[in-house]
Amino acid sequence: MGTKKQDREKARKRQEALDAKHAAKEAVRQRNIRIASIVVGIVALGLIIWGAIVLFTPEDEEATADTGSSPSTSETADAEASPDAELTFTSGWGTSPVPPDPSYAQGREWTVTMETNQGEIVMTLDGVNAPQATASFIALAESDFFDHSQCHRITTSGIYVLQCGDPSATGTGGPNYSYGPIENAPEDDLYPAGTLAMARVGGDAESMGSQFFIVYEDSTIPSDTAGGYTVFGQVTAGLSIVEDVASAGTITGESDGPPAQSVIVNEVSVE
Repeated sequence: MGTKKQDREKARKRQEALDAKHAAKEAVRQRNIRIASIVVGIVALGLIIWGAIVLFTPEDEEATADTGSSPSTSETADAEASPDAELTFTSGWGTSPVPPDPSYAQGREWTVTMETNQGEIVMTLDGVNAPQATASFIALAESDFFDHSQCHRITTSGIYVLQCGDPSATGTGGPNYSYGPIENAPEDDLYPAGTLAMARVGGDAESMGSQFFIVYEDSTIPSDTAGGYTVFGQVTAGLSIVEDVASAGTITGESDGPPAQSVIVNEVSVE
């Protein structure tokens, strides 16, 4: 077992490697755009704009006029939606066309530790009130699906969440399956600090996959036409890590975007 200093150094190098890969992908994408014809460029731009619209559907925008956004995923890929080579899965639950059965959660509580480059975040999962979401999370974690992934989104106004669980770090990634319905959503749309919930496509109750969000400050997230958001757990230790990440803001300086202080999930262990 290494020292904390050695662990931090390993995490730093891992983060630098991940950032370098994303930079290389961006360079390739920009080169392809420059050499593309005008027609192809227009079509590509239209697809990217359309993808942004799907990410937050008109129903979402109306339902969240006061909060500015909602924890959403999208099946619409843009030019950077492909995961890195080491994050392409050939086995495990991420490749399954169907989610694990809710019985996988065994109708009990689970303790999960998420090791990140910023420290440990410990969570309790609710296999009683959200068996499908819990079963999916546990199965993916046991398949190493979340390992070496990057939390891709922080919001600092209206709603207060850190969103993780996408191995591609684009907001469009996930396992081959999706599932529903929504479980254990609060009737009053209030998600207290420490809440662990599933992200989904706006207006689609059957679109959950692997992306989840941690609420770091009490947030009212209005339901949309599909309902609320599945609450399947609670952070029991390490919420201050998320608060620190939120304090650093986004890389763009806006209230919704990739965290300026990168959060890389090194490993997720289940008890």
